[in-house]
Amino acid sequence: QVQLVESGGGLVQAGGSLRLSCAPSGRTFSVFAMGWFRQAPGKEREFVAAISWGGDKFYYANSVKGRFTISNDNAKNTVYLQMNSLKPEDTAVYYCAATPSSMVHQDQYEYNYWGQGTQVTVSS
Repeated sequence: QVQLVESGGGLVQAGGSLRLSCAPSGRTFSVFAMGWFRQAPGKEREFVAAISWGGDKFYYANSVKGRFTISNDNAKNTVYLQMNSLKPEDTAVYYCAATPSSMVHQDQYEYNYWGQGTQVTVSS
């Protein structure tokens, strides 16, 4: 069973930065795609960013494009989400997701494994 563990959430002022990390424990894949999603109170979970295993394909939600950067370190089996110029509307629980695939995926239903989530709160 694959478990994903996120870290790096917290409270930050608007305009600040945070870096989220996600690493799988237990059984891991030799090739996998990973993504970040978020869910704000009272809203549906939404796509944030995704990266292919090779790190050469990315997708970003329009709302975070130019401010967030997704990257991976396959030697550490870790994916990162660097979040800059944070806004109060970025406040949400952020979830890491993974699926055994060489492609890049935006659809949350294409992901098989999910982390527990980490809270990001941006104050105005």
